Amino acid sequence: MSAERKPGFNTLAIHAGAQPDPATGARATPIYQTTSYVFEDVDHAAALFNLETFGNIYTRITNPTQAVLEERVAALEGGTAGLAVASGHAAQALVFHVLLEPGDEFVAARQLYGGSINQFTQSFKKFGWSVRFADTDDAGSFRAALTPKTKAIFVESIANPGGIITDIAAISAVAKDAGVPLIVDNTLATPYLIRPIQHGADIIVHSLTKFLGGHGNSIGGAIVDCGTFDWLASGRYPTLSEPSPSYHGIIFAETFGNFGFAIAARVFSLRDLGPAISPFNAFLILTGIETLPLRMQRHCDNALSVAEWLSGHEKVAWVNYAGLPGNKYYALARRYCPLGAGAVFTFGLKGGYEGGVRLVSNVRLFSHLANIGDTRSLIIHPASTTHRQLSDEQRARAGAGPEVVRLSVGLEDVADIIADLDQALAAV
Repeated sequence: MSAERKPGFNTLAIHAGAQPDPATGARATPIYQTTSYVFEDVDHAAALFNLETFGNIYTRITNPTQAVLEERVAALEGGTAGLAVASGHAAQALVFHVLLEPGDEFVAARQLYGGSINQFTQSFKKFGWSVRFADTDDAGSFRAALTPKTKAIFVESIANPGGIITDIAAISAVAKDAGVPLIVDNTLATPYLIRPIQHGADIIVHSLTKFLGGHGNSIGGAIVDCGTFDWLASGRYPTLSEPSPSYHGIIFAETFGNFGFAIAARVFSLRDLGPAISPFNAFLILTGIETLPLRMQRHCDNALSVAEWLSGHEKVAWVNYAGLPGNKYYALARRYCPLGAGAVFTFGLKGGYEGGVRLVSNVRLFSHLANIGDTRSLIIHPASTTHRQLSDEQRARAGAGPEVVRLSVGLEDVADIIADLDQALAAV
């Protein structure tokens, strides 16, 4: 490939970050299953610990398999640097660990994965961090939720479980006016469908467990530094703008420029909190990413067919899939993700809570479990599982009311997927 040509998405999904192994010539990225690495000499060791050169010290912080994964995800998103961690929740925790001090706040969309709502409202309180919620459908509600203590805004590009398409650009405008970074969870869309950096995101997080890995066999998370935020402008982010006592007074935003956030997340937050991804999981997720474009298109095509079929079923009260003409989010889907509206969506049963329980109890091809983004079709009744820790009001606001069923449509023959839903609905 010529130096002038920029690789396409399919090429990046296979090649970004990877080279044949210099020691063995292995073409697939090896699993570097080691805890630590031999230094060349004392000076080399000192330079590594002082962040004067890049290299491997300890697998909790860096690992060659992990490094390929990080570069590949960052390349697909168009960011300046990436960091792979143990899970999507770990990615969120590390992002806020860099940004927030005790007493600080952030604003988040209330239409989020239930586990994120619980993390933000319960676990983060132990760090002295507070969240204020806003409505994804109303960018003005984010502006109204801002206070002098606000340090960030957090949204999902496609919200889980409702499949809501977020107007990222409108919310980014609010963040920019407030001088705070916009964090976008891009798990459901993946960069194949939406690249949040193109719409004003400053930091992107992923649960690699879902569509990027794609096979339901490994847990992982990722942070992508978009390199778009000026951490020195306001002085409100001391981890990035003030001398670090851990590294002899280094100022991350000055020393590392447009990837300073990613470095701080690695050598400060990951180093000390420790949620490292295993080399084996990094290898499995890398393998999954190689087929991401093929899988995501099939996921979207199948999901649209299933949503169309459910829309005409007598026991279904409503279907919320942004790919359906007439859906509230159809115009946003055409704008942000013209290749497809994703594979995760919800629908409501006329049978209410009991109908949802009966449906998930009678599927045969679908797997009833708490995950999304697998090659297999997955189903869950959020009110009795993933969102059960929330109040009735919180569940309703999150799009997980008593009648709601969430599907993650897989890669099977779509006729088989529909046939399974048909026989299970007969029991409702």
